[in-house]
Amino acid sequence: MKKDIHPEYHRAKVTCMTCGNTFETGSTLKEIKVDTCSNCHSFYTGKLTFTADTGRVAKFNKKVQDSEAKKNK
Repeated sequence: MKKDIHPEYHRAKVTCMTCGNTFETGSTLKEIKVDTCSNCHSFYTGKLTFTADTGRVAKFNKKVQDSEAKKNK
């Protein structure tokens, strides 16, 4: 490998700006600030909520349910 062409590799401190959580990782930067982390992101905490289903799939599912309800009467 050529000398003096590679950036320095540091132990970087990552700080979440939403919850204040900090952890260390390796990076060419000394400090990294992120908007959300796995500690506060709703997908990882299990608090993820889905909005009401609208669109083609929901419309199709409703149509199928209505047709099955008519068949069962």
